[in-house]
Amino acid sequence: MASPPPAPRKRPTAFVNQLAMAMELPFILIAGIVIGGGLGWLLDRQFHTSPALTLLGGALGFGAGMWDILKRLSRAEKDQEQDDGGG
Repeated sequence: MASPPPAPRKRPTAFVNQLAMAMELPFILIAGIVIGGGLGWLLDRQFHTSPALTLLGGALGFGAGMWDILKRLSRAEKDQEQDDGGG
């Protein structure tokens, strides 16, 4: 008789979580820069201040992207410590 199939895992392994995070983080940073720069570009067109607001928006987007990345990494580190049993 064949043995029953193994029970599915409830949570992904640590490797899968780390891989997903590594694939996600560059897109977060790029999205922040593109969104901030795009909003700055739209404002530049409205106020005829090119390229001042585009650069400012891109810099703010970069800062927001970095802040989000650091927040996500901090949360992932805390989750990893809890999974390992605290300490």
